[in-house]
Amino acid sequence: MRELDRRDLLRHLATGGAALGLGLRLHDDPPPPPHHTPRARRLLYVHLSGAPSQIDLFDPKPEVTRRHGQDLPDSVRQGQRITTMTSGQARLRLCGSRANFARRGQAGAWISDLLPHLAQQADRLAFVRSLWTEAINHEPAINLVHTGSEQPGRPSLGAWLSWALGSDARDLPSFVVLHSTWSGPKVDQPLYSRLWASGVLPSRHQGVLLRAHGDPVLFLQEPPGVSRTVRAEWLADLRALDQIGHARNGDPETLTRIAQHELAFAMQASVPELVDTSREPEHVLRRYGQEVHTPGTFARNALLARRLLERGVRCVQIWHRGWDQHRDLVPDLPRQCADVDQPLAAVLEDLAQRGLLDDTLVVWMSEFGRTVYAQGELDGTTWGRDHHPRCFTGWFAGGGSRAGAQVGATDELGYNVVAEPVHVHDFNATLLHLFGFDHERLSVPWQGRDLRLTDVHGKVVPGLLA
Repeated sequence: MRELDRRDLLRHLATGGAALGLGLRLHDDPPPPPHHTPRARRLLYVHLSGAPSQIDLFDPKPEVTRRHGQDLPDSVRQGQRITTMTSGQARLRLCGSRANFARRGQAGAWISDLLPHLAQQADRLAFVRSLWTEAINHEPAINLVHTGSEQPGRPSLGAWLSWALGSDARDLPSFVVLHSTWSGPKVDQPLYSRLWASGVLPSRHQGVLLRAHGDPVLFLQEPPGVSRTVRAEWLADLRALDQIGHARNGDPETLTRIAQHELAFAMQASVPELVDTSREPEHVLRRYGQEVHTPGTFARNALLARRLLERGVRCVQIWHRGWDQHRDLVPDLPRQCADVDQPLAAVLEDLAQRGLLDDTLVVWMSEFGRTVYAQGELDGTTWGRDHHPRCFTGWFAGGGSRAGAQVGATDELGYNVVAEPVHVHDFNATLLHLFGFDHERLSVPWQGRDLRLTDVHGKVVPGLLA
């Protein structure tokens, strides 16, 4: 054996130090059991990336329509920060909604005619019209919603649930991510994998992105000349080697590699069956709309989400982009709504008919809302709405949430919250509560503090609980 020179010694020390640091960083100990009886067992989380306009969908403001074209009063804005995209405008002119609203269901929730199918599910929804956040731009705001921090690097919501609850599926990941095509402008905010990453939790809890085209997962097929039997023998040998390595250095990521190798082997059989919807009854496919037959559409992903959830996947996130409508809101918003309206209603109905909605929490969420004043000139239809963190709307359905609930209110111009403010940390605290966890106790030690999804904030919103 050759002697180590100085460079080799430093390299070995660096490798050992990195492994030690990794062992301190990653938390592979079993999490605590639920702190109270959970109402939800699985999560379908729909994120409308870019921020849909709440006053065109869920929070009608007749006074804004009456004052259409007038300036936003300084007494309402109160000097609050606005983005540079509208701060240079000579006027902030109020812009009434073109949508028609009606009270829907027995609970009388306001939903516009841009979402006619979802309106039929109104009595299953628990609305929060008083959401707010500090972040005014997409990147920090979307990080805050999904990880509890405006800075990237912390575990995502789905990773927390995967770590805390494990999986009911032996041959599928516990956390799956689906990206959807959209009908608005194709240049939109990017989505980064850190939004479904595991952060300081073991990497096996990160979300697995299923691709819409080609193999849903890379390397799904065996190489030519390699049989399943041979692959199984290779994995057995690899597991033995990894176990020796783990016994030697204690790196928890070695256990992750073992688990991921075995999961990948199982997914070679389970994923093709998952994405084959040819045996779905025709009446079910019709419920989701014609686009259910097109891979990558929101309709197709909504159906796949239901199939994933009923197979034991813990958390499914569907991302739908195109809602960042700084201009052309009048033509684009109806198209965006048409992408999601029928499929969302369908998956709620589908889950209910299969007895899954009672313990499946369905979430509609975004990173912030949109302004009641116009971005651009009000002439014609080229105007849009800017970012607005002071108030926006989200909702729960199923999973122990209070069907028909309507929490919070905004002022008559839809600019500020005036009743029951719900911060995004409060929203996440309530979500974790429905899964049986006290958000202040679901934590991991990290750099001298207890790290959690809600950071050092958050309170459960009782009005959203059944």
